[in-house]
Amino acid sequence: MDSSSESSIWLQIGGMLLVTVLPAFLISVLAVGLIKRYARSLGLLDKPNARKIHAEPVPLGGGIGIWLGVTGTFLIGTLGVFFLHFNQPIGLDEPLGQGWLPARLQEHLPGLASKAIQIWVLLGGGTILAILGLLDDRFSLPWKPRLAIEFIVAATVVYWQNLQLTAFIGIPWLTSLLSVIWIVMLINSFNMLDNMDALSGGVAAIIGTMLALMLIVSPEPSGGQPQLFVAAMLLVLVGALLGFLKHNWPPATIFMGDAGSYFVGYWIAIASLLSTYPVAKGATPHAVLAPLCLLAIPIYDMVSVIWIRLREGRSPFQADKRHFSHRLVDLGMTKKQAVITIYLATVTCSLGALLLPRTDIWGAVIVLSIVFCMLALVGVLESLTGPNHSGVS
Repeated sequence: MDSSSESSIWLQIGGMLLVTVLPAFLISVLAVGLIKRYARSLGLLDKPNARKIHAEPVPLGGGIGIWLGVTGTFLIGTLGVFFLHFNQPIGLDEPLGQGWLPARLQEHLPGLASKAIQIWVLLGGGTILAILGLLDDRFSLPWKPRLAIEFIVAATVVYWQNLQLTAFIGIPWLTSLLSVIWIVMLINSFNMLDNMDALSGGVAAIIGTMLALMLIVSPEPSGGQPQLFVAAMLLVLVGALLGFLKHNWPPATIFMGDAGSYFVGYWIAIASLLSTYPVAKGATPHAVLAPLCLLAIPIYDMVSVIWIRLREGRSPFQADKRHFSHRLVDLGMTKKQAVITIYLATVTCSLGALLLPRTDIWGAVIVLSIVFCMLALVGVLESLTGPNHSGVS
């Protein structure tokens, strides 16, 4: 790659960050601040109890700010794309976007306009889940109807938008079913991970950034082009998460709540399904395992907690203090140190995902071994706290 091509790529990345991360951050940071002011009067408070680790009531609803950051940015982007692509002022022979914009941006306008319906269908599913989470934050809904609605939303977007988990399975109905399960699993994994200040939001921001980077630097196999659309989806979420984390960094002044964790898990799941990985007969079919590396820590936390609860004869959705983060605190870490430790574990696993599309099968074995060893280390750390443990979700 010559220097001019490389500088052009970096300019594109810089421009993408400017139109995705920045507006989402600004909308989110302002919205979360406003929600925090009125949360008490709306009854959105997380009150201390035996299953909580905070001593004073803390406002809920920060997730609505994340949702607003994402939807607001896409609303601005959608209006801008349609204006540039279709608007033809009097006296001009062509729409504003033709001849007035750089050639690189002009060529993407038709594609962006065609994606508008898809993005708003996906945002519609996320909005339903955010409302469901908000109702749960306010009224503590039973877990069974919540789980049923999650499956309905996931199934609707999978079958309507033909989203397919890349698993090289030649049975369409099975692939669709696995896609639905994947979405519901990530919704609940980020919900369960939301148990300490800045934990779920920070881990989601790391994962979103790493997956977006992988999509930008690893071209789509069939066309050889970076997957800018899905990368933009993720970067908008990252910007909204950073705006929320401005208020949620320890000591947090507002919590994400189920409204946020449901939306965040759903959006990352959707982005991972929309991402294109090498085809089965390609040189690097193992790249399909990249999402498992990226999401290894949230999935491990969810699976291990469910296993412990079932083993003890309790509901898998009953809150307790069985999570990895609580185990680290029991080892003597502060809550902030525990969160940073989990950040580092997430980054370590995510770096492996960046390598998978760029290595051969033996390199992939090494990458997956590193991720496995990281999870084994997590398991060892958890076991050090002993059998007597009490708890939060």
